[in-house]
Amino acid sequence: MRCPFCGQDDTQVKDSRPTDDNAAIRRRRACPGCGSRFTTFERVQIRDLVVVKKDGSRSTFDREKVVKSLQIALRKRPVEDDQIERIANGIYRRLESLGENEVPSKLIGELVMDVLMEMDQVAYLRYASVYRNFREAKDFGDFLGKMGTSSGD
Repeated sequence: MRCPFCGQDDTQVKDSRPTDDNAAIRRRRACPGCGSRFTTFERVQIRDLVVVKKDGSRSTFDREKVVKSLQIALRKRPVEDDQIERIANGIYRRLESLGENEVPSKLIGELVMDVLMEMDQVAYLRYASVYRNFREAKDFGDFLGKMGTSSGD
């Protein structure tokens, strides 16, 4: 594997172990050229998922986009990075288990919202405010009202 720091083609694996959820292999690598160390992850990919967006355009599913959106929603919340990785892996596995090559972006957003609703309501509200495109305070109020009635409060 190429070193991301100096570009040398040959790096050495120093440590290799499965992630906590056994969905990937974590490898610590060292570059003999510049001495830098970095981590790579190896994941099984059953099929290439294509995301169909609202406007009909298509793009390859990017797991890192899911991770990034979760990190933003869960910023300053009591959630560890490995939990976010497990959530993203779970969402990806659920999408793969559908058996479809194309998945609507709406489904991905709904899966993320389902997980966040169970996990952390503040993060759920943060994510929903972007996903549902809240424009003004009234939108938050309406959504909070729905949250209160749907959770039995």
